[in-house]
This record gives sequence, C-alpha cells and structure tokens, in this order.
Amino acid sequence: MVARMNSRAKRRAWSGSRDAAALDAASSPSPPAPALSNASGILRFEPQEADAGGRLDRYLGLAAEARRIALSRTRLRALIESGRVSVDSALTLDPSQPVRAGTVINVDTPPTAAPKPIGEAIPLAIVFEDAHLLVLDKPAGLVVHPAPGHADGTLVNALIAHCGDSLSGIGGVRRPGIVHRLDKDTSGLLVVAKTDAAHHGLSDLFADHGRSGSLSREYRAVVWGAPDRSAGTVDAPIGRRPRRPTRMAVVGDGHGREAITHWRVEEALGEATLIRCRLETGRTHQIRVHLAHIGHPLLGDSTYGSGFKSKAATLDADARSALSDLGRQALHAAHLGFEHPITGQPLAFDSPLPADFVLLIRSLRGN
Repeated sequence: MVARMNSRAKRRAWSGSRDAAALDAASSPSPPAPALSNASGILRFEPQEADAGGRLDRYLGLAAEARRIALSRTRLRALIESGRVSVDSALTLDPSQPVRAGTVINVDTPPTAAPKPIGEAIPLAIVFEDAHLLVLDKPAGLVVHPAPGHADGTLVNALIAHCGDSLSGIGGVRRPGIVHRLDKDTSGLLVVAKTDAAHHGLSDLFADHGRSGSLSREYRAVVWGAPDRSAGTVDAPIGRRPRRPTRMAVVGDGHGREAITHWRVEEALGEATLIRCRLETGRTHQIRVHLAHIGHPLLGDSTYGSGFKSKAATLDADARSALSDLGRQALHAAHLGFEHPITGQPLAFDSPLPADFVLLIRSLRGN
C-alpha cells in the first residue's frame, strides 16, 4: 500500500494536483534497512530446521542478506561452482544441493580480482564522490560500457583509471557498478557504485524507480511540434522490434515490459517544445520511444524521429545550423536525487544544459 500511495502522490504532484500533499502525508515510508557490507575471507553459516530442504545457493543468498552481507545469489553460485563452498568440511560444487539443518557451511570469498577493461585517462566531470559511489555529468558522445564496436574509450574505462584501488569489487571484480545508463548521445547526470554494498543499495533504488523510495530523476528534451496539453503521461509497454532488435518500440500488452513516462511542457519554441520528463520505469530508450509514440519525437533523433527530418527545412538558418551542430538527440538528464545507500544522506544534483543544447533553444526562440 505504501508503494502504491507514494506512486500516486508523485504522479499528482507532477501534474500540479492540490491533493498531492494529502497523499504524501498518507504514505509514511518505512525506515531504511541497515547498509550491506562487503565481505572477504571465510564466512560461516549454520542452517536451522526452517532452512532444511532448500537449494544451497538460495539459502546462502537469503542468509547473507539477513546478515547484510553484499553477496548476490549469482555471485554465490559462482563461488560454489568454483569449489569455494564446503558443507561440514566437504567441498560441494552443486548450487542446487539441498540444505540440511545442523550442518556448518563455509564460504571462502576471495579478494576482488583486477578489472578486465583497461583504465584510460579520460577527463570526467565529477560532481560528487566518496568511498562508496560517485555522481558525474556525462557529456554527449561518451559510451557508458564497453560493447562490440566500443571496446575502449568508454566511461567504464575512464572510471577504472580514476578510481584505481578505491574500487572494492562488484561481483568479485574491481570494476565500477553501473546501475543505470545513458545513451551515448544523451548528456547528464549518472551515479556509479564503487563497492558491492553501494551497488546493491543503488540497484534496489533504481529497480523501484522512485515509486516508494527516494529516487528522483528528471530529463529535459526538445521535441518536434506542440503537445495539445500542458502535461501528460505515456503508459505504454516497450519491447524490441522483432526484425530490428537494436530498436525499441511500443508493443501490445504481453509483448513488452511496463513503461511509464510523465511529461510536462516547459516552453513553447515555435516548431518545437522544451519539455521535462520524469520516469516511473527505466526501459531502454524509454523517453525517445514514448515521445515518438505520441507524435513528438526528439529533435536530432535519427532512430525514432527520422520521419521528421523534413521538419528541419521549416526552421530558419540559425536554427538549422544549431540543430546540425547538436548532432544528437536533444535529451539531457538534468536532475538526480536519491538517499545515499550506505550513509542515508539525502543527495540531490542538478546539471545545467550543455552549450550545444542552449544554442539550439536560443535559435528556436528566434525562429
């Protein structure tokens, strides 16, 4: 009930409803759980009668969580299969082995391994950093994670070089924990975990998408045309196109994942409109797909707004030049707020629009 009430309150507050304060007052968030801690060395577990019969990996995952130890079930399964788990001093390699009450299970968690991606000295705009996480302002054009065609020169390569030995390990490897991503050509705020414990906490926050937790995210976008109302919500599932799996699309019920985007008009710009968006879910290309779905694709979006290329001809020379110089979709992650997963400190950050974005808006005003 708390999650549902919080979600409704945030929706009404976004649209300016007078009932927002009343709904917020009606939903009292539960106190945060103690922070997860990183672990290494031998961990001892002693299952009780209530634990008997369950899978070994599942029992260990639940037991680690109960002790607030940052060990995921996937990580524990890998430790079992690599011979680092014993039951009554006998090694076991079977994650599905039934648990027996009265036994002693030892888990040998090794020191974190060196990262596979190579660190690269790429300049980063860090806006906050402590021992657990960092928040940065990503420029357009920077790929977040190594992938085919982008094996190096990515944000992960830059973070490995920047953080060095301060990375204590995500899933047993000294690497930054990416809990959410921005497209290569989207600029703005991004939070990255430096420890397994912070990664767990941030992952939970982003999985909830601010419905009942502390996460808040806002984007600013310039879209073609003028919406017929000042604010709205797009509630339409998103999935991959069968014949073009790199592209996403709004799909029928049962064929995609729930996707909800709230938007409101910030400024009319003649042939275009500056809007703000808030995500209630976090699907790949969600804002780009949803805004194109309602007939207002992002300026500069060659993937989801290709049908609007001819609209550029209606702009004056300055606006056409600014759009060409932008060279990307007009989307910027402008606000990021959350409760620190380790310290509980409320954090909030705002990123000003980059210069190419500002130039586009000014030229559209003149147009």
